[in-house]
Formats: sequence, structure tokens, C-alpha cells
Amino acid sequence: MAETINRQILLVSRPEGEPSAANFKLVETPLPALREGQVLVRNHYLSLDPYMRGRMSEGKSYAEPQPLNQVMIGGTVGEVVDSRSEQFRPGDKVVGMGGWQEYAVVDAGQRGLLRKVDTTHVPLSAYLGAVGMPGVTAWYGLVRIIDPQAGQTIVVSSASGAVGGAVGQLAKARGCRAIGIAGGEEKCRYVQEELGFDACIDYKQHKDAAALAAALRAAAPDGIHGHFENVGGQVLDAVLSEIKPHGRIAVCGMISGYNGEPIPMKNPQLILTQRLKLQGFIVGEHMQDWPEALKELGSLVAAGKLKYRESVADGLAQAPEAFLGLLKGRNFGKQLVKLV
Repeated sequence: MAETINRQILLVSRPEGEPSAANFKLVETPLPALREGQVLVRNHYLSLDPYMRGRMSEGKSYAEPQPLNQVMIGGTVGEVVDSRSEQFRPGDKVVGMGGWQEYAVVDAGQRGLLRKVDTTHVPLSAYLGAVGMPGVTAWYGLVRIIDPQAGQTIVVSSASGAVGGAVGQLAKARGCRAIGIAGGEEKCRYVQEELGFDACIDYKQHKDAAALAAALRAAAPDGIHGHFENVGGQVLDAVLSEIKPHGRIAVCGMISGYNGEPIPMKNPQLILTQRLKLQGFIVGEHMQDWPEALKELGSLVAAGKLKYRESVADGLAQAPEAFLGLLKGRNFGKQLVKLV
């Protein structure tokens, strides 16, 4: 192989409050020779996801902190370029956790580290979004926690994102009304016109939870049966004030507090008075559900029935800035970094 240099981005310091580009460092390292059972993958796309913010800090979170001076963690899709394993051969398209680097050396014997994918009907990049972890996250929270029934109203925050957009479309496929909450006119228009939600509320137009609740009431006069939460804060307060008795809330993210600030809840007594089910979840703890979820998601994407949008940054060096933009909501849909 002519190309023996691997470019990598390391996490070199923990952020104090908001993260910055200074927390990361781009390095070049020689690629080691493959040992028996190992596979060399050329990463084509790198996934950027909000959970990475939690891993940058040492605080209490659901994921282990990212070690300093090591390659930043992250999902990747790519192509096998060299293999000393019988399970993989050069040319295989694969999805894994290759991290923020151009090449990854993977132990093919470790279960779950690398998975072959078929790109005949589903584009490679979609395996990091609609037919990957974000899609399965949407599916699990909706199907297993909210358990939507036809005719019910489902609300989702961050509705234009990779997870939120899939939640609404999966709810529509089950005969529900889908109401999105997103930031800005353009995102709301996309959620309604392209993704097919019944309504979308621009939270930037509402100064507080009461105003947001009034907009929700107008969009869902019969109340809310289920809610998929990605944000927390005043969005959750507004939804709680409009949720029906025995409502179900799947808590996937709390991006309003990712820099460590507390997220107060105005009326937690509604959990009791409305007899709500409020459940947080991490999709990696439910691997037994992935095959069923991926089967539905893959067939919907292949049939053109599950739409998604990608924001693509070009080149590994752009990853830190693209990630910081994601945390500020600058991305539109799934945030990727194109490496090839």
C-alpha cells in the first residue's frame, strides 16, 4: 500500500463550558502492519452526533468519557482496503465505530465492531443516519416506549434532525398525527413539506414555555399522546402542559443542557397528575431490537418512503468546526464529514 499515513483528530483537552476547536488536534501517524484477524478500513464518512459532547467531559453521563490524546470516538462507514480475516475482503462496504480518522484498523473477531452493508438500494452514508444509529434511536423510542396507536398525536423536538425527522415519519406510517418542534422557518417548512409532518412549531418564535404551549394547543387541540424529547428545558415544559393522561415520553436527549448547566422542570407534578410514563433510553443498550428496526428503516429508505437530509462537511480537518456547529443547531438533518 502506497498510502501509509493516517490522519487523525484527537481530543487533547476537556472543555470548560462550551467546547472549542482548541479541544481537538489533527495529527498524522503511520499505519501499523495488519496482524492476523485484522481488517484495514478506509473511512468514507464520519458521523457527528450530540452524544459526543457528553463524552468530552468527565462528568456523570451515560457513556464513558473519551480518553484524552486518543482518536475522537465516532461512527463511520467505509470500504475494506486490506484484510487478514476470512470474514471481510477488500471492496466490502462496512459500518463501524472507526472514529475521527481516515483509516481504522479493526479486529474482525470482535463481535459488533464491523458490519457489512449492502449499498445496492441504500446509499452508504445513510447507514450513519436513517438506516443507522439515529434511525434505530427514533424507532426504539417511538415503537418500544411511546407505543403509538393509529389516530394518536405524537410530538417530537429537534424535528428536522436525523433522529427527529425519522420519528415523525415512522409515526405517520403508523397512522398517527405528527407535530414537530424545530428552530427557524426553513427547518419547519422542510419538516412539513418534505418529511410530511402535520404541523411544525418554530420554537424561536415563542419567548417562553407558555407561548410554546399555546402553539402546541393550536396544533393539537385534542392534546398530545406521546412525545419524543431531544431538547428538554422549556420545550419539555410546554409539552407537559399539553399532554393527555397516560401520555408517554421517550427521553432521548437534553441538548439544552449539554454544557453542564442544570435544566429545571417547571411542573414536575404533571408526571403524577397525568399518570405519565417518562423514560430515558440509550439505543446501544437495546441491541436485540436493532435487526427489526434496521429491516423496517432499510426497506422504507430503499422505497423512498423515509426521507432524510444530510449536512456534509468536506475533509477530516473540518470535523471539529462541523461538530461545534451541530451543537448550536447550524446543521440541517444528519451531520456528516466526507473523508473520500
